[in-house]
Amino acid sequence: MSQTEQLSRWRLILGSETEESFSGMGGSPLSQEELLMDSALGAIYGGPGESFGGGSGGGAGKGPSSPHISKWLGDLRSLFDPEIVAVVQNDAIERKGLKQLLLEPELLDTLEPDLNLASTLLMLKDQIPKKSKESARAFIRKIVEEINKLLENDVRRAVTAALNRRAHSPLPSASALDFPYTIRRNLKNYNKELDSIIPERVWFFDRASRVNRWHVILDIDQSGSMGQSILYSSVMACVLASMSAVRTSVVAFDTQIMDLTPLCADPVDLLFGFQMGGGTDIAKSIAYCQELVETPARTLFFLISDLDEGGNRAGLLRRLEELKTSGVTVVVLLAIADGGKPYYDAQTAQRVAAMDIPCFACAPEKLPELLERALTGRL
Repeated sequence: MSQTEQLSRWRLILGSETEESFSGMGGSPLSQEELLMDSALGAIYGGPGESFGGGSGGGAGKGPSSPHISKWLGDLRSLFDPEIVAVVQNDAIERKGLKQLLLEPELLDTLEPDLNLASTLLMLKDQIPKKSKESARAFIRKIVEEINKLLENDVRRAVTAALNRRAHSPLPSASALDFPYTIRRNLKNYNKELDSIIPERVWFFDRASRVNRWHVILDIDQSGSMGQSILYSSVMACVLASMSAVRTSVVAFDTQIMDLTPLCADPVDLLFGFQMGGGTDIAKSIAYCQELVETPARTLFFLISDLDEGGNRAGLLRRLEELKTSGVTVVVLLAIADGGKPYYDAQTAQRVAAMDIPCFACAPEKLPELLERALTGRL
C-alpha cells in the first residue's frame, strides 16, 4: 500500500475535521467513492455538525427524515461488506438513537439481517406501527431462515440418532392420526373457497413411539439481555415441535409465565409471542414446568437464562434440585450476548454447577450435539 493510500485511509478513519492536516502532509483529495464512504461513516461517527444527507440532525424525535436514512443505507450497502454494514447499523441505533430505522417499512426492507438488530426489534415490537408490522416480521423471518439453515438438519439428525426409531408409521389408524403435525405440514394446501385445509398427506403415529416419547421442555428467560438466546431457542423449539418422536413444550417467563407451545408451528409467531424486558422470577417458572412433567425419566428440561434471579434464589436452586432428584434430565443453558459471549450471574451459575447440573453457555452450532448427548445421557 502506497503512502498516499495510507493517508487516505487514516483520513477516513479520523474524519472530515482532519482534512486540512492530511492535506499538509501531502495527502491527495478523496476520490468520489471515498467521499461517499466519508459521508456514510460521518453520519454515525462524525461530530455534531455531521448527519444524514449532510443536514443537521439529532436524536430519534427530531432526527433526519426517512429519505435521508434510506439514502444513507443505500450508500452503506453499496460501499461495504455485509459484516461491516451490520456493525454500522447497530452503531446507528446506539449512537444516534435511530429507532426509526426499525419502525419504517421502507427502511426495514433495506436493512442487512443481523442478530443484534433482530433482538432490538423484538424488544420494540409493541411500538411498531401497524404499517410496519409485516416488514418487521419479514426482517425477523430472514434471521430465522439463517438460523434454521444452521440448526434444522443437525437437530433432526441428532434426535433421530439419539432415539433410533421411526417417527411415524405407514399404517393408517384413526386413533393414531397425528392431527397437529398433519395440519402444520398441510397449511400450504389451504383452500380459500372451501375455507379448509385439503391434506396432501396424512401422518400417523407409530404406536411404539407414542408410548415412550421424550418430552423436551424449554423454559426460556425473556428478560432484555436474552435476545440472541431467544432467537436460537425459538428456532430449535419449532424444529423439535415438528418431530413426533419428541413432545415439546415452550415456556417463557419474566415475573409472569407464558406457555407458548401453541405457537410452535412458526418460529416468527413464537418470537413475537415473547414479551422481552422486565423483571425475572425463575423459581416461579420452574415450578410451572414441574407441573408439565409426566414421566421424569423421559423428560429433558432446558432452563435458558442469564440466572439473574429477581425472585427467590434459594427457591430457584431448590426447584432445580427437585427436578433432578425426580429423574428429569436438567440442563441450564446460559445466555449468549454479542459475538456469542456468555452473559450470566456467576454466583448462581456456580451454585447450580455444584449441584451436578450441567450449566454452561453453548455456541449455537453446537446445540444439536448438545441435544443428542442430553437424550443419550452423556452430559
